[in-house]
Amino acid sequence: MYSLMLVIIYSAFVALGLPDALLGSAWTVMRGEMNVPLSYAGIIFAIISIGTIISALLADRVTKKLGTGLTVACGIMTTAGTLFGMSLSGSFLALCILALPYGIGAGAVDAALNKHIALYYKSKHMNWLHCCWGIGATISPYIMSHQLIHGAGWTGGYRNVALLQGAMFVALLITLPLWKKQKETANSCNEQEQEQNRKVLSLPQILRIKGVRFILPAFFAYCAMEQTAGLWASSYLTLQRNIAPETAARYASLFYIGITAGRFLCGFISDKIGNKNMIRAGTGMAVLGIIAVWLPISADWLCLNGLVIIGFGCAPVFPSVIHATPDNFGKENAQAIIGVQMASAYLGITLMPPLFGVLARNINIALYPAFLFVFAVVMLVLTERLNRTTAEN
Repeated sequence: MYSLMLVIIYSAFVALGLPDALLGSAWTVMRGEMNVPLSYAGIIFAIISIGTIISALLADRVTKKLGTGLTVACGIMTTAGTLFGMSLSGSFLALCILALPYGIGAGAVDAALNKHIALYYKSKHMNWLHCCWGIGATISPYIMSHQLIHGAGWTGGYRNVALLQGAMFVALLITLPLWKKQKETANSCNEQEQEQNRKVLSLPQILRIKGVRFILPAFFAYCAMEQTAGLWASSYLTLQRNIAPETAARYASLFYIGITAGRFLCGFISDKIGNKNMIRAGTGMAVLGIIAVWLPISADWLCLNGLVIIGFGCAPVFPSVIHATPDNFGKENAQAIIGVQMASAYLGITLMPPLFGVLARNINIALYPAFLFVFAVVMLVLTERLNRTTAEN
């Protein structure tokens, strides 16, 4: 049962990652057909982010009522349905309307599976879980490219990913009894009774838990750093370092490959090193990579490889923060706090990359490494404050 559950969980996270790169890989075609500006992709992305934030904040209430397995199944069903709806839509307004339920469904899957792995599996599986997201996000542009090349258009790409998620929904329905059985096997009768009687925490109650005031801005800072690093890497290399666009694009993609490969490798060492040390090591490596990008040295190889180092440094941070939640705040508070952590992460993802775009346009894109450095240091300082706080408990 243990191995089968892991296959289902990993597959669900691959399915979660599949749609995330569809919009970016097809937007130039989509916006041409809909006759809207290039920047309108940001509107759809923002609406999706709002949905994920709403879902993350409600995660504790929903999973307590439905259970993890059914929550994940409903989330996948929602994303599959909205993706299929997008494949039938021919207007920008329809995409915006469908983006909100898509974000809600994706956020439900993300929060529920992160909580499940944090409670019932070792740290290595959290790293491999997020590696699976990277696999899904890497596969989907190839699906979209194949559909565009063979004349099916962007709607064919969305439709095929919707069908893959539909198959995942069926698999989740078939295996629903396993989720309940695993929970009963893992928890004693006393723990099961405590879970049934556990009250859902409100946001003010969550914020009053000791240490939460450190982890939320820390997670916000980390996601701000990661997303800004990936989104603006190619522009920085081209505009500031005068690197050829094709070379810049290749190394910008290696940033994401570094994250995915790094999470795979971290799975082999995370249980021995521990979550706290993985966060320290990852953030420290990211800082070194940022410094390599920042140094005013004409040799391009240092700056380019600095991006790869940032990617490897980012790899263990997100999984380790989530997996450490039950140890830091108690199993009884894990679902509630993971949901709020995810909401904080989505806020960082949504707000900070566009903010840097404003700074780059109005001041200078040379601020890129300084911007990343500030958020990396904030992340490191706040997580260390959290470590001291939890050690006192």
